[in-house]
Amino acid sequence: MNISLKLDRFEFKGVSTEKPLIMAGPCSAETEDQVMDTARQLRSYGIHIYRAGLWKPRTRPDTFEGVGKEGLPWLRRVKEELGMYTATEVANVKHVYDALKAGIDIIWLGARTTANPFAVQEIADSLRGVDLPVLVKNPVNPDVELWIGAFERLNRAGITKLAAIHRGFSIYSKTLYRNNPQWEIPIELKRLIPELPILTDPSHICGSRELLFEVSQKAMDLDFDGLIIETHCNPDQALSDAQQQITPENLNKLIKRMVLRSASIQNNVLLSTLEDLRHEIDKYDDKLMDIFEHRMAVARKIGEYKKQNNITILQTSRWDEILRNKIEQAAKKGLGEEFIIKVFRAIHEESINHQTRVMNEE
Repeated sequence: MNISLKLDRFEFKGVSTEKPLIMAGPCSAETEDQVMDTARQLRSYGIHIYRAGLWKPRTRPDTFEGVGKEGLPWLRRVKEELGMYTATEVANVKHVYDALKAGIDIIWLGARTTANPFAVQEIADSLRGVDLPVLVKNPVNPDVELWIGAFERLNRAGITKLAAIHRGFSIYSKTLYRNNPQWEIPIELKRLIPELPILTDPSHICGSRELLFEVSQKAMDLDFDGLIIETHCNPDQALSDAQQQITPENLNKLIKRMVLRSASIQNNVLLSTLEDLRHEIDKYDDKLMDIFEHRMAVARKIGEYKKQNNITILQTSRWDEILRNKIEQAAKKGLGEEFIIKVFRAIHEESINHQTRVMNEE
């Protein structure tokens, strides 16, 4: 994939450039008192960037959809009285104009907006000539190209201060998380655009405050750039997403508890040991490639036999037997069930591809 973005690292006066960058504030701005109380507490703990939702894209129409532009003066007050930078989500051109007019410092595009190229393009066009940071949440579904497309549209409109927000992905099956993190997607984004900052939104990934630390720590261990965490002065009484918000005090405790590790290795002994282990991993990876080659050769033979005897490629009972067997083996070997399912689904799909090619050969 050929990706070319012109990016400028954005910095904020008075905000440390050391990781992690923290953006915090309520899911929704509800009242002026709630906005100011939360902001004062966050500022007392050294938080400089205040996030609050004004326009809330809710799934059902009878839920709290935000106060809208009525909350913009509240955020302006946060900025003027506390010296904090303000950030909010925009979903259409009118939101953009209202936010810019009110002096909002940072805007972000939500997951539903990122999934709609028409909406992204309209927002990008409305931002031409504007110099402010724009953050883009991952699309609802795990589609890295759609995510990248949003950055490209904004970049072509002249927006160079860009960052990604990893907020997890919707999946049909029930999991521990509200939105499955699928870390491989933001990792792939980081591989393709290494200079693009990535913030993780553990609030929307977890859907529960009990899981926030685990996800936040993993984001730091992956060398992501920061966190955007929903924080409320009285989270249990919040009008939206109460269960995933925490108090400013608990946010401070979470930040202090995190272990921040170095991305670079200066110690030659440590580097040598790591290189030895990486070499060992490389040898196993080479063996895996050989095994895959031999396995697919057998799959082709199976395809030839099925073709000769007019048998369908997919044998559902056999596939179900393989998967159940491998899940049982995984438990005994200390391997994650989700990992094994992904691996063997990929192997099975590749086997079907090889058999299909055999079936189609003259």
